[in-house]
Amino acid sequence: MVLAGVLVLLFVLLLARVPVGVAIGVSAVVGLLAHGGPSAAVGFLETTPYAAVSTYTLAAIPLFILMAQLVLKSGVTTELFAAARVWVGRVPAGLGVATTTTGATFAAVSGSSTAAAAALASTTIPEMEREHYDGRLANGLVAVVGTLAAMVPPSIILVFYAILAEVSVGQMLVAGLVPGLLVTVTIIVTTLVLVHRKPALAPAGRRYTLAEKLRTVPVLGPVALLFLLVVGSIYLGLTTPTESAGLGVAGALVIGLARRRLDLARIRDALVETLTSTAMILLIIASAYLFGYFMTLTRITGTLVDAIAGVAAPPLAIFALIALVYLVLGAFLDQLAILALTVPVVLPVVEQLGYDPIWFGVMIILLAEIGLVTPPLGMNVFIVSKATGRPAEEIFVGVLPYVAALLVLVAVLAALPGVVLWLPETMGG
Repeated sequence: MVLAGVLVLLFVLLLARVPVGVAIGVSAVVGLLAHGGPSAAVGFLETTPYAAVSTYTLAAIPLFILMAQLVLKSGVTTELFAAARVWVGRVPAGLGVATTTTGATFAAVSGSSTAAAAALASTTIPEMEREHYDGRLANGLVAVVGTLAAMVPPSIILVFYAILAEVSVGQMLVAGLVPGLLVTVTIIVTTLVLVHRKPALAPAGRRYTLAEKLRTVPVLGPVALLFLLVVGSIYLGLTTPTESAGLGVAGALVIGLARRRLDLARIRDALVETLTSTAMILLIIASAYLFGYFMTLTRITGTLVDAIAGVAAPPLAIFALIALVYLVLGAFLDQLAILALTVPVVLPVVEQLGYDPIWFGVMIILLAEIGLVTPPLGMNVFIVSKATGRPAEEIFVGVLPYVAALLVLVAVLAALPGVVLWLPETMGG
């Protein structure tokens, strides 16, 4: 009864738009008071929040956020889109493909899905509208492409999961690379299929000369180098994720200053945004640990593991049910909230089924990506709707083909977990 009451309180607070960290923390404290009494609750409050946020690994989160903010304040997105347009312009629906490649490139130095969606909406949709792209296609595409930042390293969500699941942050970041590329390819192929079936959705692309392509190298080169610096150093075992994030901040700062796009005001804004986002994430982490202790006291995790062990069904079928739950949660809750609430409970169940925790992290983050664009509360859809003035209902229709394609990709990765795991298994020491 206590567990049910606390869960009801939590979802009421979330639906009332109470900040995620506050909602989880309040619910956890109420649960600890009801289950263990004031002494237990005070004891946990005295030790858990500090212990949860004082680990060295967590320093990667504010550094990756700052790197993303510096890149964003440098105005790189517009130039990335122009460069991508030159390289893939001759492809049918070339602007759509350029939008996808821009989103993937921006994701590689961003890490924030909502920031990516907002930046792409203001940059790429006006260009597609000028080229007479179908509104549903253009807006739906941008909403979906924005989700790439959740998967492509250095993703803040991947770091967050690694900390909750107590797995290697470096391996978790590298594990997102191949699925991130597969999501990018899936979006591009879906766009090409849609336009092939109905050419009126998008005009034919324009051919660009080799000289025009080479002129884009000064734009693409620094971003590619920044990505290689951050992810490559982790993969080769040269740096820890935290050290790599520090290198990323330095690289982003150098790029912004060299291009004369960063001044003191923009740097100050980037720092303020970083502090705000970091405070929110650290509050969620501290609250998640408190909630995890409450769940431990209720013994719900052990009960679930025992119940799953007694189910006469293949592990893949059980995972399919878990995936369905994540899809439903993704339509209503923020990604960080989903991970904070479910990972401590569901991960032991998944490990009991014999699945790798790094593979599971990639899978639920991919499912959370899909949740960002599914009704009724797909966050990226509303961000794009606000930026463009298009009705959210129209954009939800535009994302449906992409959601279907991404669900097929989920099924493939579920059947072939080695696709996710082979790259982190080859990492250097």
